Amino acid sequence: MRISARTQYALGAMLALAAAGGPLHAEQIAVSQDIPRRFCDNILLQLRRAGLIQSQRGPDGGYWLARPAAEIALADVIRVTEGMEPVGRPLPKAAAPLAGIWAELRAHQDRLLSQTTLADLVAR
Repeated sequence: MRISARTQYALGAMLALAAAGGPLHAEQIAVSQDIPRRFCDNILLQLRRAGLIQSQRGPDGGYWLARPAAEIALADVIRVTEGMEPVGRPLPKAAAPLAGIWAELRAHQDRLLSQTTLADLVAR
């Protein structure tokens, strides 16, 4: 599994919001997570459109989690930034048994990312 910079930044932003427990301005998130500001704005917009965070404009505004951190799995964030992994192409004759191994690996990966929440990581 490859994790893009966008996904790493999105996870960092979500963890910052989970740890804050209240609204954070985009600038605070960008600085605390070393995310380029314009990139951070785009990621926050993507996460908001997906319903993972909410926002309010103004000096008393900012961004916050749309649900409790214990209800947001890492897989939720990864699906927003990476999309669903396409099914691999069929493998040729001798390599065909590998398909089962790759499927098991994807299932294990999906299970781990679906069971691990933002709250789990903040508690570490």
